[in-house]
Amino acid sequence: MSELLSQLGASLNNINDMTPEIWDAFGQTLLMLGIGLSSALLIGGPLGILLFLVGDGQSLRNRPTALIVGWIVNVIRSFPFIILLVVLGPLTRSIAGTSIGPLAAAVPLSFAAIPYFARLVEQNLREVPKGVIEAAHAMGASELQIIVRVLLLEARSGLVLALTVLAISFLSYTAVAGVVGGGGIGDLAIRYGYYRYETDIMFATVAILILMVQAIQITGNRIAKRIDKR
Repeated sequence: MSELLSQLGASLNNINDMTPEIWDAFGQTLLMLGIGLSSALLIGGPLGILLFLVGDGQSLRNRPTALIVGWIVNVIRSFPFIILLVVLGPLTRSIAGTSIGPLAAAVPLSFAAIPYFARLVEQNLREVPKGVIEAAHAMGASELQIIVRVLLLEARSGLVLALTVLAISFLSYTAVAGVVGGGGIGDLAIRYGYYRYETDIMFATVAILILMVQAIQITGNRIAKRIDKR
């Protein structure tokens, strides 16, 4: 019993000594996640709206555009993230000036997040009742008004949940980025938990990731529930 307590005390002391580095890794993870999600919102969101509008049965139906954009989205989504990290290495260096660190990892994260979120947006917009869209057209609403006041308004709860799913999925991607020197919690877990066999640090990083996932999911669910007026 005393040996177990001494091991526990040593682990707690080790984790306490690592606290500054853990906080740095936590901040790096938030930075990568923030850049990736921002890119998804700013580029992936409009891309998803475009995919919906040019799809079959919509007012702006354009089959060639739908095929080309859909093909590009599917091609990027087909890459495993670890391979995307390698493929985008030259582009990452030209944008971030380096191929390691959180800013460098944010480049492939953004490339992966954009088509992922675009498909989620498209799927959620397809859930909007067609009659509501047709009624807006009959009242003379422009396409921009339909997008802002009908599509996004009706699908807002689902879009928040979609962003929540994206955030949780890409939290694990930031851990993968740590394998190639991307920084963050994943990098810390690999360097100390795997290479140095410090299982206490490994467990600490896993606990942090679990808490982050729970916080993201609970926050997303509450926001989606609050804005859902159906």
